[in-house]
Amino acid sequence: MAELSGFQQRGCPVWLVAHPKSQILKRATAAGMGVRACAFDRRLLPIDSVRLALWLRRERIQVVNTHSSRDGWLLGIAARLARTPLLIRSRHIDVSYPNPSVSKHAFTTFADHVLTTSQKITDHFRQIFPLTDDHITTLPTGIDVARFHPDGPRAELPVRQEAGAPPVIGMVSVLRSWKGHPTFFEAVRLLREAGRDFQFVVVGGGAPTENYIGMARRAGVEGQVAFTGHREDVPDILRALDVLCIPSLKHEGVPQIGLQALACGTAVVGSDCGGIPEIIQEGRTGRIFPAGDAQALASRIAEAVDQAEETRHMRQDGRVMVEQEHSLEHMLDRLDGLYRRYLGAPHD
Repeated sequence: MAELSGFQQRGCPVWLVAHPKSQILKRATAAGMGVRACAFDRRLLPIDSVRLALWLRRERIQVVNTHSSRDGWLLGIAARLARTPLLIRSRHIDVSYPNPSVSKHAFTTFADHVLTTSQKITDHFRQIFPLTDDHITTLPTGIDVARFHPDGPRAELPVRQEAGAPPVIGMVSVLRSWKGHPTFFEAVRLLREAGRDFQFVVVGGGAPTENYIGMARRAGVEGQVAFTGHREDVPDILRALDVLCIPSLKHEGVPQIGLQALACGTAVVGSDCGGIPEIIQEGRTGRIFPAGDAQALASRIAEAVDQAEETRHMRQDGRVMVEQEHSLEHMLDRLDGLYRRYLGAPHD
């Protein structure tokens, strides 16, 4: 959506192909974008690839950018059939590829160029797939620095928020197994046992919230962690947190929530997983701990609160870094340049 809305504002016709029941399709429709529903049913791949190829030709689409596995194969085949001028394959998470001889076609045969969100993913791809520097680019998703800003309203959360209330420590992420919630809950237990008067909140949807409440219960902290479910007011939530935790265990590229928190001037503690240290730079923009180490996470959370002056400098430097290197306009400019390079179109 960030890419589509950005290019739409720059005067480009944009389309989204997505599942008919997906939230992103509803958002694109509401934003006045062209949309095309597709169920991405593997059984219908031959038929759907031909239908999509005809549609790509009819709409004279010049760039196709796919973002996950099924759409990568389906739109990749369709774009090749339609002879679409440029086919991009974007990858946001770092996963293993048990059959690289097959998987390589998703990033070579069905991609003119590969985009990744972190250097860690780029390095991994270069190790297992025949990709040269000219055919792969690291480009984290850009952040709207006007929307994600230190100045603005603070969300109401199910914790005490009056003046003098204990610091609020939170996680903001989709509820997935590899996001590290059990590590966070264990860190909560350790901090409570150490007598630290902090408040804790988990924001996000995805998997049933009851499953994660059960994890908190098994860690003995069910009563100490508030759960909000899915929320749309992410900038307001980040401004309401004293510390954001990103305790991911695997798969991470450069997490958007990390950049969003830095843009909002929120202190961040992140694991050393994937591309997290690329933006949460130890001692400069935040604090890093070994993935899965709850004791280390608890210590770094306490440091973020106790070392107020050091944390303030990190928050300031984090905001500057996002403005200079990870803004939405910076991302759009780089994408625009990449697209024009392949299409042979002149720059404005």
